[in-house]
Amino acid sequence: MIKKTLAFLFIFLQFITYSQVDEISLISWNIQDFGKTKNSKELEQIAEIVREADIVAIQEVVAGYGGAQAVAKLTDLLNRKGAKWDYVISDPTNSPKYVTERYAFVWKTKHIKIKNRGSLIKKLDEVIDREPFLIDFYLGNKKLTLINFHSRLYNKNPEAEISALTSYIATKITSPLILAGDFNVDQSKPVFNFFKKSGYEAAISNQKTTLKRTCDGFEYLNHPIDNIFYSKDILKTESEVLDFVRVCDNLEKARKLSDHLPVFLSFSLDN
Repeated sequence: MIKKTLAFLFIFLQFITYSQVDEISLISWNIQDFGKTKNSKELEQIAEIVREADIVAIQEVVAGYGGAQAVAKLTDLLNRKGAKWDYVISDPTNSPKYVTERYAFVWKTKHIKIKNRGSLIKKLDEVIDREPFLIDFYLGNKKLTLINFHSRLYNKNPEAEISALTSYIATKITSPLILAGDFNVDQSKPVFNFFKKSGYEAAISNQKTTLKRTCDGFEYLNHPIDNIFYSKDILKTESEVLDFVRVCDNLEKARKLSDHLPVFLSFSLDN
C-alpha cells in the first residue's frame, strides 16, 4: 500500500511540475509612480495582488531614487510568500525630464531562467519617448521574448510610437513574443491592424483598465488602454483584468496603489 501511495505521489508531483512548466501566467501593471511614494503596507497589498503570477511586467518605475528600491522591496516581499523570485530593472529611458522612467520584470525562478539582464531597445530611441525594455526568458529549452512598454500620453500621438514598435517587432523578431504595457490607445483602434495581421492578438478587449478620480454613480473605470499582445505561437488559456477595487467605497484606497488595474494572461508555448 505504501509503495502504491509513493508511486501515486511521484506521478502527481511529476504532473504538477509539467503543468507549471507548460503553462505560464503573466501580469502587466502600470503601478503609478512606483517608488518611495509606496509605503510598506501598499507594497504588501501589491505583492498579494501579483503573487500568483509567474512573471510581472511593471511600468512607471521611478527613474530617480526610490524606484529600484521599491522593486527590490516588492521582490523581497514575494520571496516571503513561498516561492523564489528574481527581478531586473531597466536603465532610465532616454526621455524628456518629466516622462523618464524605468521598466521592471519580476519572476519566479523555479522554471524561468535568463541569460542576460535585458536592455532598452535603443534602435527605437529616436521615435519613442520611453524606449521599450526587452528581455529573453527561457522555459526549459524554449525561448520567450518579452517587451515592456509605456507609450506617451493619449494627446501626444502615442499612435506614432505604437506603429514604430509593432513594425519593429513584426519585421525583426522571430521568437515567441509578448508585448505588455500601457499603450494609451485602445487595442481596437486602426493603429494595431498591421500588428494583428502579422499574427499578434490582444489578450483582452472591451475592458476598461484605468481608474477615475471619483465614482460616477457606481462607475469607477475609465479607459481600455492597458493590454498584453502575444504572437501566434503562444496559446492563450485565460486572460482578464484584475479588478482589486470592486466597489466605489474602495476607490480612494485603490488609487494609492495605482490609477491602473493589472492585466493578466495565462498561456503556453506552442510545440
